[in-house]
Amino acid sequence: MAVKRIVANIATDKLDAAKAFYGNVLGMTLAMDHGWIITLTGEGTAAPQISFATEGGSGTPVPDLSIEVDDIDETYRRILAAGFTADYGPVTEPWGVRRFFLRDPLGRLVNILAHL
Repeated sequence: MAVKRIVANIATDKLDAAKAFYGNVLGMTLAMDHGWIITLTGEGTAAPQISFATEGGSGTPVPDLSIEVDDIDETYRRILAAGFTADYGPVTEPWGVRRFFLRDPLGRLVNILAHL
């Protein structure tokens, strides 16, 4: 199991303002737009990403972080073995990811996902 990327998620209903500032002013590229969530990316070795969302998708709250992994089933097994429980999922979403939410030890809501 390997972490492929980590994206900060910011809850907001001002997606257009986020696009204007991070896209037009800071020069980031709109990489994804599902209407309720947008992701902008930068350039460079680390390829920074940030997401802004009105909801977490499927009626869930906006998670603090999204962590993409290469093996969602193994990650879920490791989460359970460590004594954590999922607040949501695992579920395969209509937009092409399998994911689950949990609270980390600091209380942050984390979306762990894998693209299908």
